[in-house]
Amino acid sequence: MPALGPVKFLTIHCAATPEGRHVTHEQITQWDKAKFGQTSYHWVVELDGSMHRTLRDDQKGAHVGRANTGNIGVCYIGGVDKNMNPKDTRTPAQKKSLLTLVRTYKGRYPGILIRGHRDWPGVKKACPSFDVDAWLAETGD
Repeated sequence: MPALGPVKFLTIHCAATPEGRHVTHEQITQWDKAKFGQTSYHWVVELDGSMHRTLRDDQKGAHVGRANTGNIGVCYIGGVDKNMNPKDTRTPAQKKSLLTLVRTYKGRYPGILIRGHRDWPGVKKACPSFDVDAWLAETGD
């Protein structure tokens, strides 16, 4: 697994799985290995809010095209409605866990930038299906 490099970013993703569909972190990892040849995310947050580490912080993931160096990837299960249209499907437990991860990394890496996948230049996806900046402002983070 390639080295991550100095941590400068945390990017939030959705798994683009239908609202309410139970998918495990193991399944996400299997899909990523099949598609990208490696684990994509450092953390996967399941519907019940459980947080699963899938990469160490010193390992580079495969979650933002050519911007994975220094970038921690966090993925929540969900992100689309039953017709596969983008939708913020985060459960209250997932919101709490995502905020815990954001606060943990802000404490660990002062100055870290928190973004949604869609906030990266050239990304033409709705992922993570919500406005990360607005959500963080709403939470006071």
